[in-house]
Amino acid sequence: MTPERSIPGYKLLHLLGRGHTALVHLAQDPQGRQVALKIPLEETLRVQEAAERFGNEVRMTLQFRHPQVVQGYTGTAYGPKAFVALRHYPEGTLCDVLTQRAGKKLPLEEALRVLADVASGLTYLHRLGAVHQDVKTQNVYLDGGRAALGDLGSAYFTAQGGQSSGSPYYMAPEIYHGESSSSASDVYSLGVLAYELLSGQRPHQGDTYEELMVAHLNRFAPPLSHLNPQVPRSVARLAELALAKRPQDRPPAEILRRALLAALGEPAEEEDAEAEAAPPIATTPTPRQMGRHGPVTPRVPTQPVAAGEAPGAATTEERGSARWNPFKRRK
Repeated sequence: MTPERSIPGYKLLHLLGRGHTALVHLAQDPQGRQVALKIPLEETLRVQEAAERFGNEVRMTLQFRHPQVVQGYTGTAYGPKAFVALRHYPEGTLCDVLTQRAGKKLPLEEALRVLADVASGLTYLHRLGAVHQDVKTQNVYLDGGRAALGDLGSAYFTAQGGQSSGSPYYMAPEIYHGESSSSASDVYSLGVLAYELLSGQRPHQGDTYEELMVAHLNRFAPPLSHLNPQVPRSVARLAELALAKRPQDRPPAEILRRALLAALGEPAEEEDAEAEAAPPIATTPTPRQMGRHGPVTPRVPTQPVAAGEAPGAATTEERGSARWNPFKRRK
């Protein structure tokens, strides 16, 4: 087992979770706050691509300030002392909550609230010219009935360019084709999440990566209003449009946000992305250019995966590994 690394100034309280690339501790920071302290594993730091992905998460997280995007307090992007201190969400992830409820879908109002918050976070990112690329239940964090979008390791600013990635259950058709991701790709993932929360099932199923690819590329989801007649008609229609095969046919996240807030009986005030954007926070001296920022053709694996396990995250580089399994849950 990899020994735990300490970060100067932080008192580790207990382990919150262990992923493939990092440990997350509940910790006390120098200001006395309880934070989620994410520390990459030693093996992560030894692999250039994995280390760059963690560095990208630190750099991107510390640039944003929005209540529906997980807040980063401070961090070091590269080197042996790499870490990031994040706001702690006591309820954990949306995936955790759904698992605890034994697969039962959330009450309608609660589901609409989570979706409105995720749509708000995406609206903010998109207005700043960023894409998230990995919207899914494992990356939505809950606290006091409100949700925030986190795990920005795959995020990038479209002006810089970036490597397309995603998780098979939530991935847009154009990403399966190996094309560039965009705000419309995030909206597609949000549409999948809307189906999952409002109907209790994802719009497309499959036991292997290839089956999921065929489903997302060629099959159409059943009308959400048929799966759950209680869903407001405007929300159901927009969720269906979010799953359009062509990116240009999908509504922007802002339109979904407004419809979801209207369904909750709340005013949809205009979001001011510029006012909420934080200036870049220095993490390490002049970090080197990320290897992710360049055109990459995704590799499609032929290794079948076992059905019945919890879905997991996967970047295109991970899908090229024979050990990759989209159904294995990642913390």
